[in-house]
Amino acid sequence: MSSEYAKQLGAKLRAIRTQQGLSLHGVEEKSQGRWKAVVVGSYERGDRAVTVQRLAELADFYGVPVQELLPGTTPGGAAEPPPKLVLDLERLATVPQEKAGPLQRYAATIQSQRGDYNGKVLSIRQDDLRTLAVIYDQSPSVLTEQLISWGVLDADARRAVAHEDS
Repeated sequence: MSSEYAKQLGAKLRAIRTQQGLSLHGVEEKSQGRWKAVVVGSYERGDRAVTVQRLAELADFYGVPVQELLPGTTPGGAAEPPPKLVLDLERLATVPQEKAGPLQRYAATIQSQRGDYNGKVLSIRQDDLRTLAVIYDQSPSVLTEQLISWGVLDADARRAVAHEDS
């Protein structure tokens, strides 16, 4: 396995793990020690080759098709950067429809396009936040505060938006 391919595969593994809200130690705990944090971390960094059998087992553990873990299944084959903005979909479901309707529809569209397998959280990009700000007729920073007040975004999202504004 080439080093670049291993790094791309690792980035996909990390994206699925973080999408499911798991830390490396969380994977070890959830798998009852079947998946050691240090081993999964080395797969994610591309430091260790993963066999087809182990990759299939990891896909099963994460509840995703194996092809979702393979490099080249995102546009251009590039691995996504780590998410900075994470929507809590469970909290979003509790926000009144008249407030959250546009966000719920937007999130459902993203989930469908990405083939998201989680249902608990959804990472969005800065461009998504800007688009939502237009929909809500607010600035991205004002919308961020609104989403934080609804409990849909973590307060750490302020840093990502402040970084974007600078």
